[in-house]
Formats: sequence, structure tokens, C-alpha cells
Amino acid sequence: MSKTNNEKTVTLNEGREKSLIRRHPWVFSKAVLKADDDIKKGETVRVVDSKNNFLCYGLYSPESQIRVRAISFDENVKIKEDLISSRIEDAIALRAHVISRGNDGVRLVSSEGDLLPGLIVDKYNEYLVISISSCGMERFFDTIVNTLKKLYPDCSIYERSDTKSRAKEGLKERKGVVFGKEPEDTIYVKEEGSVSIPVDIKNGHKTGAYLDQRLSRIRVGALSKGAEVLNCFSYTGGFGLWALKGGAKKIENVDVSELALNAAKTGVAFNHLDPGHCRFIKKDVFAYLREQVEKGVKYDLVVLDPPKFAESAANLKKACRGYQDINRLGLMLVKKGGHLLTFSCSGLVDPALFQKIVADAALDAHVDGRVVATLRQDEDHVVSLPCPETFYLKGLDVMVL
Repeated sequence: MSKTNNEKTVTLNEGREKSLIRRHPWVFSKAVLKADDDIKKGETVRVVDSKNNFLCYGLYSPESQIRVRAISFDENVKIKEDLISSRIEDAIALRAHVISRGNDGVRLVSSEGDLLPGLIVDKYNEYLVISISSCGMERFFDTIVNTLKKLYPDCSIYERSDTKSRAKEGLKERKGVVFGKEPEDTIYVKEEGSVSIPVDIKNGHKTGAYLDQRLSRIRVGALSKGAEVLNCFSYTGGFGLWALKGGAKKIENVDVSELALNAAKTGVAFNHLDPGHCRFIKKDVFAYLREQVEKGVKYDLVVLDPPKFAESAANLKKACRGYQDINRLGLMLVKKGGHLLTFSCSGLVDPALFQKIVADAALDAHVDGRVVATLRQDEDHVVSLPCPETFYLKGLDVMVL
């Protein structure tokens, strides 16, 4: 199919088409040889190689290092409202079995994982929370909202497009009610029909909760019977709630945020769990770990779920040192036969590198360990086969020998 008169074109430098041929959705600015004049922010463009061969249709972002985000690799399938709507419908259908497991909090649309780069949609009970991080998806805002209203007419829609990444797209941060009612300060979503997790849609991290850690929270519950548990970077206490549900003898939730710890306390009460088994400690996690090591304290289970340490390739080496230090301290606190569940949500730290970091940390801690399970984001956070960056959350269950 030849180019139509109104199509804008982006031409790549010679040899820079390989990733698109493999259907990776990102075109970086350095790959671009030339672009037609007057392409509007977020506008659909036709991407061609240096010999004018069609590669994809994508959405243009003139201020971002990711200059084009591919949406269609089929020359006969152009980017229109009905394509965006059908992609949303397909993504939601894919999550039916996750919802059927008794989950009231589910990621319905997961950006590149669902071929909708820059769009996140999470469902918390009767609220849909949308987060848009690319100017391409921004142009389809009305289509996104109308599609969600059609699919979930009884749900309110709240926007959390307040991520720092929007600045890289030349977009201002934005949040608030889009449709329906304002959410309460804290709502609760049930996981696997068992434990209710507190969610702050309006001001919480991400869109209100870390839905990607569902599988690992369940694992903590299974490991916690009669255990003394240390839950670091506890946020609103999801791991702690599952530990209590699993029969933990003692659980310490450690976080620097008093608001998050207060939410964790309400979660214990909401789930009718015994607060006598809990401590909520407002402290820097690194400092608290060092204090406990100096005291010679040991736990049956330590959970390390830190924020993203590696924000860019420039600080990857520093991030690796941070991960190694925190895992060294964590391993020193685990009893023999106990477990360290440790995670990295930094996309730049791949699973092999993360395992090497933890192995080096064990050497520094003079601890022998065995990986008894590898952990990852739950399946509603879909991984795109040609886009490995969508596999960002990796973890290890290490038994100390």
C-alpha cells in the first residue's frame, strides 16, 4: 500500500530498522534520519526505512527520546479510534480469569504489553483509574474514556496522569475525576478472595496500589505460619497482611511514610487480624536494617521490595551497589532455614544481573543461599514478547542454608 497524501512520514537512518522488524515498539530519536514538517504532537506517522519500505504506523512524540511508539505493523491497519477501542476490549478480555480468581484490583491495560504504549488502566472495585504517559495516547483520551464507559457503565473513572515521565513528552501532570464520583481516601480491594488491600486512588503510589506483587504476596502468606517476618518498604502493608493471614507470629512493617503506615494499620483492622502481632516502624529501611544487624536480630522471613533504584542507564552502577548493600543486610538478618524474598522493579536490571547482585550480597554477608523460586509480576501485567522492557519486576526467594 502506498502512502496517502495526508500521511506524515518518519524516515529512519540506514540499519536502524532492525528493532521494528522484530516488532519492538520504540523508535528512538537517534534512529530518525528525517521527519516531515509540521507533525503534531501525538499525531499518527508512517515509519519507513532508508529505502522507503514501510515498517509501522506509530504515534509521534517530538520532545521525547522515544520519538515514535509503534501501534500497528500492518500497512492495512491504520491507527484510528476503533483500533484503540478494540485493543482496550481485547486487553480486558485477557484478564477475565484473573478477575474470576477473586481479585477486585486488576490491571486492565498494561501499556506496551497490550499494544497501547503509554496507557495504563487499573480497576479497583467500582473505580477505573487511567494513567497516560505518552502524547500519542493523550490524543486518544476521549476514545479511551468513552470505551471504558461503554464497557463499565457503572464504574467511575479517575485519572492519575501525574507521573514525572509526562514532562519528557512535553505534557503537564493531571489528575482528578473524569466521570462519576470522587473516590474515598481509602478503599479496599480483595485479593484471591481472601485478603483486602488498602488503596489510595487519589494520592497513593502508581494508581493507588502495587497490583503487580499479588503472586508474591500470596507466597509470603504460605511461608508465614509461626514466622517472625520483617517487611521492608512496606507501603500500605500488603505483604504484612498476607503474612498475618498466613499465621505469622510477629510482623514488622518498615517504611518512611507515616501515611502509608497508617493505611497499613487500617488494613489490619479491616481484615479482622490481630494487631498484637504487628509493629509499624517509621524509619529509613537501610538504617533500620543496619540497627537490627548490629543487635544480632534474626527473622524467619525478610521481604525487600524497594522502589526503583535505577531510573536511567547513567545511574545503573550506583543502583546495583544499592541493591547489593540492601540484600547483604537482609541476608544477614535471616535465620538458617529462613527465607529472603527480594525484588527489583528496575527495568534496567535484568533477571541475570539481579541474581548476580544477590549472589554477591550473599558472599559479602558470609551466607550460603539457594534460590528456591523465581518471582515476577502477576499475569495481568502482561509481558510483550518483542518488548523485554515490559518484564520489569523480578524477584528471588532465597533460602538461607
